[in-house]
Amino acid sequence: MTRFPAARPRARVSLTACLATCLVASPALAAAAPAVVLPWGEWVVAFATTAQAVLMPLLVALATGLIARFAPLLSYVLSKSVVEGMVRRVTDYALNAVSGAAKGQVLTVPVGSAVIAAAVQRASDQAPGFVVKAAGGLPGIAEKVFRRLALEQGSTAANTLAPALAAVGLAAR
Repeated sequence: MTRFPAARPRARVSLTACLATCLVASPALAAAAPAVVLPWGEWVVAFATTAQAVLMPLLVALATGLIARFAPLLSYVLSKSVVEGMVRRVTDYALNAVSGAAKGQVLTVPVGSAVIAAAVQRASDQAPGFVVKAAGGLPGIAEKVFRRLALEQGSTAANTLAPALAAVGLAAR
């Protein structure tokens, strides 16, 4: 350990006097001098304001990007569910409206064609245009109803679907 060279007695007295003056004068000076206040609250508010100004446009851009990315998928899912609900409702209506048809019953070719025609007519009269368009038009609705029906063994699109389309004034695809 290194020691300082022995201080001269006069220097020792001067150092001691200086320290004593500082210790005695400190409380008096502290009471007379104004306190130093750090405005850290203002700094936090300024930082938060700056962070908000920088982060809000970034968050808006992120949200907009996510919406743009998933909007087509969401639109597809919503339109598909709306179309399927509409097809289900017009099919149920047609099964109740056509004589000789009942839900859960196997339908003959003429009754199946009549049910498809009644369902397409109901969709044409009652469904909103954007739903009919999303379903592929009236021929698309007829095909969807055709797939939903329980038809007898010999039923085909040619002998069941085509007469139904002709009955409502649509040409077969």
